[in-house]
Amino acid sequence: MSHEPTNAGKWRHTLHEIIFEADTPAGKVFDILLLVLILLSTVAVILESVPSIRQAVGPALRIVEWAITIIFTVEYLLRLLAVKHPLSYARSFFGIVDLLAILPTWLSLIFVGTQSLVVIRALRLLRVFRILKLAHFLREARLLKSALRASLGKIVVFLITICTLIVIIGALMYLIEGEENGFTSIPLSIYWAIVTMTTVGYGDIAPATVPGKMLASLVMIIGYGILAVPTGIVTAELVRPLKTAVSTQACPSCSAEGHDPDATYCKYCGDPL
Repeated sequence: MSHEPTNAGKWRHTLHEIIFEADTPAGKVFDILLLVLILLSTVAVILESVPSIRQAVGPALRIVEWAITIIFTVEYLLRLLAVKHPLSYARSFFGIVDLLAILPTWLSLIFVGTQSLVVIRALRLLRVFRILKLAHFLREARLLKSALRASLGKIVVFLITICTLIVIIGALMYLIEGEENGFTSIPLSIYWAIVTMTTVGYGDIAPATVPGKMLASLVMIIGYGILAVPTGIVTAELVRPLKTAVSTQACPSCSAEGHDPDATYCKYCGDPL
């Protein structure tokens, strides 16, 4: 029985090589042009937010934005056609980012102002690591992802503890200062505790009594120590280096990346690479 690929299979393979891979000249040119469009679109949205520029060249900027949106819409549909399992790509990180990159402009036809959200297209610039074949950056990104995932449980417990502490401090400050000194409710006092503990210090509300100032001083000191805890948790995981290198190969079926250099099958969907 012949295993020769069909015309549709050859067409999908060629499309996948151009859109998802950066190993071929055509793929690299495609991705570089894509990055240029992303930068152009982001700059156009930023410039349109400036009143003087919007009055001068607003219509031209909107034409540019719509032209790029149409190109990105076609590109997104081609990405879905280029993989064997479109839903796998659509649910992936870059699949969601690619969709969010085109939705705001189309939604602006219904909801005014949503076109400003197209700055999310800047996230697509993350593809530059794959385009320029900076495999060591991909490895570092994988290391960071692994560290954040390993730290998640500890950070959640830490945040729950901090939230509990903030509620207690807010309630104490409400009892100490009271409404006559501006702490008119416990929620407002909790807001003050958050601002103080994070060392932001807006200054819109401050304790006036000696006990209140003593509590505020304690919260400030605690805040400096607390800010270092999440950093320490993640850093502890980062010092555990990954021993495996990372390939720039994208799976032709689900578009997943981050495979081992010697991998022959996708570790996410199991299809041949």
